[in-house]
Amino acid sequence: MIKLCGFAVSNYHNKVKLALLEKQIPFEEVLVWADRSPGLLASSPLGKVPYIETEQGALCESQAIIDYLERAYPAHPLLPADPFAAAKIRELIVFLELHLELVARELYAEAFFGGKVSDEVKIRVEKQLTRNIKALTPMLKFAPFVAGAELTMADCVAVVHFPLVSMATKAIYGRDFLADLPTRDYVKMMSERPAMQQINADRKANQILMAERSKK
Repeated sequence: MIKLCGFAVSNYHNKVKLALLEKQIPFEEVLVWADRSPGLLASSPLGKVPYIETEQGALCESQAIIDYLERAYPAHPLLPADPFAAAKIRELIVFLELHLELVARELYAEAFFGGKVSDEVKIRVEKQLTRNIKALTPMLKFAPFVAGAELTMADCVAVVHFPLVSMATKAIYGRDFLADLPTRDYVKMMSERPAMQQINADRKANQILMAERSKK
């Protein structure tokens, strides 16, 4: 059985977890905090989570993991059969992660963790996000899923990243940079799926554990 290793507060952990749940793949979830312990580095060379353990060995990086799951467990597909249509889903994922979430991530230290982000970074991120969201908008369908009528890998990505981008930009700039998109209705719709209900409940429980751990 696959072991999903990481912690349920992580959006990238939950991206993989949603894929596992929606594809109905049996798995065991193992709590692993991100650190640089020898055990973690043996499975994830940069000490990041999530990673999975399989009969063939460990695999890290969330996109590599869900691409593996799609090939190894073809039931309940999260990609269309047509090669070009599948490539368009992966294209959308790159935009969501590289050009949206990764840019907004520079704000998280101040938005969520009590740190401080320089004014220079805030100005640069604002410019990048404004440009990138404008470019991303025509790619999003919300019909009702982000890429069209069917749930895909892109939903595993969008539903865990949109809330963080919205909360971070509102905390730093006083406005939600995604407010002109129907992301709130989309996240609400996705939250009604049993898989997301489980993910949200597990995340809340894990937040309590993380808070207790930070006090030690």
